[in-house]
Amino acid sequence: MKNIMSFIKEFVTRVKEDDIPGMAAQLAYFFLLSLFPFMIFLITLLGHLHIDEYRVLSFVKTYAPPETFEIITDNLTPLLNNESGSLLSIGIIGTLWAASNGVNAIMRAFNRAHNVEESRPFLVARLIAIVLTLAMVVVIGVAFLLPVLGHAIGVYVFSFFGLSDSFIAMWDALRWVISSIIFFIVLSFLFVTAPNKRLKYKDAVGGALFATVGWQLVSLLFSFYVSNLGNFSATYGSLGGVIVLMIWFYLSGIVIIAGGEINAMIHKRRKQS
Repeated sequence: MKNIMSFIKEFVTRVKEDDIPGMAAQLAYFFLLSLFPFMIFLITLLGHLHIDEYRVLSFVKTYAPPETFEIITDNLTPLLNNESGSLLSIGIIGTLWAASNGVNAIMRAFNRAHNVEESRPFLVARLIAIVLTLAMVVVIGVAFLLPVLGHAIGVYVFSFFGLSDSFIAMWDALRWVISSIIFFIVLSFLFVTAPNKRLKYKDAVGGALFATVGWQLVSLLFSFYVSNLGNFSATYGSLGGVIVLMIWFYLSGIVIIAGGEINAMIHKRRKQS
């Protein structure tokens, strides 16, 4: 019990000293810049796979607050209706450039958590940021694809092997767990690779688990709050949806950075023991 209280006390101190709220605000800004290029790229790519964009957007609606979902659909629909052959390439270029800046902000936050300076050459750091960005694109893509296509995949595979409907029902439940596991794995990779410090994967388990569970809880609870209790439009008018989107990104940034701080604390305590 004493160790738990000491851990919590150190974490609260780090929140203040490392300015987690301020770093999360930076992440929210870069997340906003990368949102639409990423969504354009993802939905255009899924279009080439003959996946209906509205099925993907319906999954976004599960986690995104209502005002956020409305902003995404209102801005994406006109762009997708004007789809051209170059849209996919433009989308990926915009995503990699803007989102890698967001990953750079994450790298700075993790360096601060581990109390180290960035000594890697600029091009190396940028390449790492781009690789991590692509990894995040993969995990978000899988998070979209498994719930959207998971049932169809399960029906095909289980019917091919002649398994019963009960196995399909079990797969419908497991595909959500699988997407969370993939999210956890990529976050672990992010927590190990992003900071300018040599870490082992066992040092990233605690923070990755916290971030995986924390992000899903924050998204669902914030969506519930906005749907049932919050009335941002009354205060911000037509900007209410943008404010909700920024708050969602801000809370997501806090969860990610907090996971990095937890990893730094675990790593330090293991070295001291």
